[in-house]
Amino acid sequence: MPTLFITGANRGIGLGVVRMLAEKGWDIHATCRTAAQREPLQALAQVSAGRITIHTLELLDFVAIRRLGETLYNETIDVLFNNAGVMNMTRERYDPSSNIQDFGNTDVDDWTQVFQVNVIASMKLAEALIEPIARSEMKTIITATSVMGSIRLNTTGRWHHYRTAKAAVNQMMRGMSAELRPRGIICFPLHPGSVRTDMNFSSAPLSVDESAAGIVRVIEGSSMKNSGRYMMWNGEEMAW
Repeated sequence: MPTLFITGANRGIGLGVVRMLAEKGWDIHATCRTAAQREPLQALAQVSAGRITIHTLELLDFVAIRRLGETLYNETIDVLFNNAGVMNMTRERYDPSSNIQDFGNTDVDDWTQVFQVNVIASMKLAEALIEPIARSEMKTIITATSVMGSIRLNTTGRWHHYRTAKAAVNQMMRGMSAELRPRGIICFPLHPGSVRTDMNFSSAPLSVDESAAGIVRVIEGSSMKNSGRYMMWNGEEMAW
């Protein structure tokens, strides 16, 4: 069966994807930020017949990312899903009434860390795991993006740091798709939809299970035709 490596797997969409693919028999390397966050994953791992391996990984620690890549160097990883992301480092939930990072309220440290987690850590993981990915059957790298990363659809401004980070994710994955295509590696950004999670709107239209099920279908149907495209959870394409 295929093998998935996924970040941010301890809750929300990530946990949903882990559960669904484990039920399908996939082997999974799942990460969470701290040991204290392992409990939901641990519960799944205990009934997975050894299919789920949990790694504690702080995405701001690029040395730890490199070391994990060295640990897994001889493994085979069919799909890397850079699922973990943050909207801001000072407040966990999205608050549409907040002026965090709106024009005139730029917090440089917050902006920098949002970029490090959403963009740089995703690139570093791809680099660290490229050989296990390259020797796999599916050869796929996916990074979670957002509709807020679309330049064409940005008509309201605000939340400049998050919008810019997700636009950078899109550009990174587009470039990676061109650079890695000669090795047969598929790369694309994936918008999970507007989902009712701890980070997002409580009134968002999609449940975690609906989004995760769509993402699983996209993962299972991954092919070179998706590479370099701005994909959505339902298999449709977003406007750049």
